[in-house]
Amino acid sequence: MNRKSIITILSILILPILAFWGLTFNKSDSIVAQASGKPQIIKFSSTMCMECQEVEKVFKEVLPKYRDKVDYTSITVDSRDDMKNNMIKKYNVTLVPTIIMLNSDGTQYKRIESAIPKEQLEQCIQGLK
Repeated sequence: MNRKSIITILSILILPILAFWGLTFNKSDSIVAQASGKPQIIKFSSTMCMECQEVEKVFKEVLPKYRDKVDYTSITVDSRDDMKNNMIKKYNVTLVPTIIMLNSDGTQYKRIESAIPKEQLEQCIQGLK
C-alpha cells in the first residue's frame, strides 16, 4: 500500500469523526466558573426567541462599556441536546431568556427571566460586587 492510499483511507475514517465532534461539541459545557475575581453575567437564550433577540441587542449596546468590569458568557439553548448543558442544570434554567448575575465571590446577585431594558441592565451591572 502506498502513502497516498493510506492518507486517503485515514481521511475517510477520521474526517467524519472530526465533523461529528465539531458539530456536537458544546463550547458552553466546557465553561467553568472563572477565577478572574470579576463578577459574571451568564445569559441563556435561543435564536428562535423574539425576547432573546431583544435582550441580545441590549447586551450588544451595554456590555462594551463594562468589558473590563465583568466576565460575560452566552449560552444558546436551541435543541433538546443543549438542555444537557451543565450550566443549564446548575442554574435550573427552564425558560429563555434567563440572565444570571454572579458577584465576584460566585454568589448569585440577580436572576432575570425576561427581556430587560437597557437602563435596568446597566443598574444591575453597576450593583455587581
